[in-house]
Amino acid sequence: MKLKINSKNNLDDDAFVTWEESYATNILLIDNQHMELVRLTNELFNACRNGCDLAGSVFKETVKNLVDYVHLHFSTEQELLQKIRYPDYKHHKMQHDKLIKDILEAVKSFNEGKKLVPNQFVRTLKEWVFGHIAVYDKNYALYVSEQKRKGLLNDAQLEG
Repeated sequence: MKLKINSKNNLDDDAFVTWEESYATNILLIDNQHMELVRLTNELFNACRNGCDLAGSVFKETVKNLVDYVHLHFSTEQELLQKIRYPDYKHHKMQHDKLIKDILEAVKSFNEGKKLVPNQFVRTLKEWVFGHIAVYDKNYALYVSEQKRKGLLNDAQLEG
């Protein structure tokens, strides 16, 4: 999978990030969740781009959906990493915890009436999440691939 950032300013083109296979972890469950994160990031970007009122329900609902899904994805990923005894699990989990904390602080500040620049929020979120996928998730994907090559893991163990 390779995520491309869409730099076009065409309002009819609603993909802010697009999925390409060069980022794939080759773990179906994780890749499907990453594709959903792409979709939700695009949805949030479009909510900002289309000029909806920050206090409006569309933006709030979209942020909530994205935050909820990030929680779900991180939980799934962490369970998998524990199950396969990934050696860098603690560091990976610390990164997840920090992102969740940062997102929740930004949302809390927004809900308390503090200024939030939505496009910047979306861009920061995208850079962190997809930078994390490109580097750290690829690291555990390499670990999984090596374990599979050695016969220590199989697809059923990863998906079950």
